[in-house]
Amino acid sequence: MDNEKVMITVYGAEQICASCVGAPGSKDTYEWLQAAIGRKYIDDAITYEYIDINQPPDEEKHKQFVEQIVEEDLFYPIVFVNDEMVAEGIPQLKTIYKSLDKHGIRLQV
Repeated sequence: MDNEKVMITVYGAEQICASCVGAPGSKDTYEWLQAAIGRKYIDDAITYEYIDINQPPDEEKHKQFVEQIVEEDLFYPIVFVNDEMVAEGIPQLKTIYKSLDKHGIRLQV
C-alpha cells in the first residue's frame, strides 16, 4: 500500500458560502489544509488541487460535481481525498487525517 498517490481536491469559491458566515474562505482553507497536513504527514505522495466552483476547469468530473454543489446547495469548501468526500463546509482535520491514514500516507517522524 506504500507509495500510493493521494489527490486532495478542495472545491470552493472566493465568496464565503451563505451558511458559512464567520468561516475562513475556501482559498484560506486550502492553504491551511496543506500546512496542517504537511506538519503531520510526509506529503510527497500527496497532490493538492483547488477548484473554483465559479470557474471550474474543463474536466467532466469537476463540472459535474460543481453542478451538484449548486443543485444540492452543498456547503463549501468541500474536500475530497481521491474520490471520497471527507468534508463539507468547515473541514475537520480528524476526518481528513483518518482518510489519509487509510491510504497509507506516512506520518512525519
